[in-house]
Amino acid sequence: MRALISLLAGSLFGAGLLISGMTDTTKVQGWLDIFGQWDPTLAFVMGGAILPMLFAWQLTNSRKPLTGGQFPSKATTELDRRLILGSILFGMGWGLAGLCPGPALASLSYGGVGGILFLISMILGMYAAPTLGAQLDRTANAA
Repeated sequence: MRALISLLAGSLFGAGLLISGMTDTTKVQGWLDIFGQWDPTLAFVMGGAILPMLFAWQLTNSRKPLTGGQFPSKATTELDRRLILGSILFGMGWGLAGLCPGPALASLSYGGVGGILFLISMILGMYAAPTLGAQLDRTANAA
């Protein structure tokens, strides 16, 4: 049952990325180019994702997932160095390549060598992040 729900959710997510234009790197870069030829259409995509999640989080209070386990806890609202640095790096990668993790996976079917290189770089960055974060923490504590 869990695998079927995962397959359906992933398929719905992928279809949403494709239909909304989130897999089109030029559209994403147009959304990020607020001082140039700004394309505001992805604001509707983001709003269409954020608003249902607002209600979904409210519905998860005191409930359990259908397939067992627990829902993830709500994120903290603390702004720390890791969050800010991670946000900057994510934004730089998103702006330069026009891809974030979901569309990067989808780009494997059409992105050619550039899509593959981005995905490999993204995965290497994900593996390196904990080590680099720990190093930053040691450096900050030593100062």
